Amino acid sequence: MGDRAWGDLQDLHNKAVRKELARFRGNEVKCTGDGFLATFDGPARAIECALAIVSTVRALGIEVRAGIHTAEVDFVKNDIRGIAVHIASRVADLANGGEVVVSRTVKDLVAGSGIAFEDFGTHELKGVPDLWQLFRASR
Repeated sequence: MGDRAWGDLQDLHNKAVRKELARFRGNEVKCTGDGFLATFDGPARAIECALAIVSTVRALGIEVRAGIHTAEVDFVKNDIRGIAVHIASRVADLANGGEVVVSRTVKDLVAGSGIAFEDFGTHELKGVPDLWQLFRASR
């Protein structure tokens, strides 16, 4: 596609993501080049935002994946850290293009929200103790 076209597509992607983050009151922690790390004031809002991003950028011909987990994080300058960040990253790594995958913790917290979940299996997450039950979120 070439550098210029790739850069233009990446700009469209980033604008679309930031628009959805603003709509769902997400806080962009950082852009990693081809991905985003964001925090939210609630897990349902995070899921709804991720589903909207998947749909919006699909119209650009891009298939993204999202991983969502909720837990305590440490705020350090303009960044976050802690095991919760690693868990969310590992969950995202397991998702396929066009999927929003969440931990059981997230699923349990949004009971009654109308968000649908499909069992995604139990997984070992690299560098994280225990097995983790994951779910694919949808509308």
